[in-house]
Amino acid sequence: MIDVQRLRVLRAVAEHGSFNKAAAALLLTPSAVSQHIAVLERTLGHPVAVRSTRGVTLTEPGRLLVEAAEAISAELDQVRREIDRLTEERPRLTVATFTSGGRHLLPAALSRFVAAHPEVELTVREGEPEEAVPMVRGGAADLALTYHFDGPAPVRPGGRPGLDWVPLMEDPLRLVLPRGHRLAGRTSVDLAELAADRWVLGCLKTEAFLRRYADLAGFDLRVAASTTDYFFAQTLVAAGVGVSLVPQVALAEGPEPAVVRVEPPRPARHIGLVLPRRRRANPYAAALAEALTAAASTRTGVRP
Repeated sequence: MIDVQRLRVLRAVAEHGSFNKAAAALLLTPSAVSQHIAVLERTLGHPVAVRSTRGVTLTEPGRLLVEAAEAISAELDQVRREIDRLTEERPRLTVATFTSGGRHLLPAALSRFVAAHPEVELTVREGEPEEAVPMVRGGAADLALTYHFDGPAPVRPGGRPGLDWVPLMEDPLRLVLPRGHRLAGRTSVDLAELAADRWVLGCLKTEAFLRRYADLAGFDLRVAASTTDYFFAQTLVAAGVGVSLVPQVALAEGPEPAVVRVEPPRPARHIGLVLPRRRRANPYAAALAEALTAAASTRTGVRP
């Protein structure tokens, strides 16, 4: 039988990349960590970790065990929370959300949820996908409103166990231009027509994404400003600093700046929910997921 404590040690080794750092995190000696891993390997009959001058890497059996350890840890945390709920005066629900989703999608969903479930004590935590998904996996959040650009979703079918990805909506990126821009009166624009313009980034992680589309359009991206807030980016565009790509959900209301469609291939952001896969689903998480689905449906096609 595989010992849960040894899985915990292996998980720490995977997280920290070395036996010494894992030992420090677990308040163990490096020798104790090494012994736990050795016993785990004898029990399994396969090596799980390989030491090198660059640190420790996991073998394929080791990676499978770490995924199982994460699922077991999340399941135990869920059981603990369920037990805690039995003695709580009020049930609790924690949702993680990215900034623009929290600003434009979550309020309507929470209004609907609170009206139906006033007994629930709600907590909202802000986090990008790389922060929000571990919150759900580790039990710090009951669900997460999150997103991805090109490529796979934060949770892939057949990937990490214990989590599900529920798509909500495609959030197309729109061109945001100063009102006096030469293309501001157009209904749609090919990105190649903006080869001479400088760009404002409303999210730092979109730079590589935008560069790929610039490459497809045949020009080099020139960045005038980088921000972590789409609203701030739009004020910079309105001031004439540059042009930007902004997800439809994050578009500010008002006459400034101009918003124009992108001609194919159209970049988009994909918004969805990350939920723990449980034998007994949290009814309040399911209710908020339903409210978020309804909120996303009303936002689809908000701009022409």
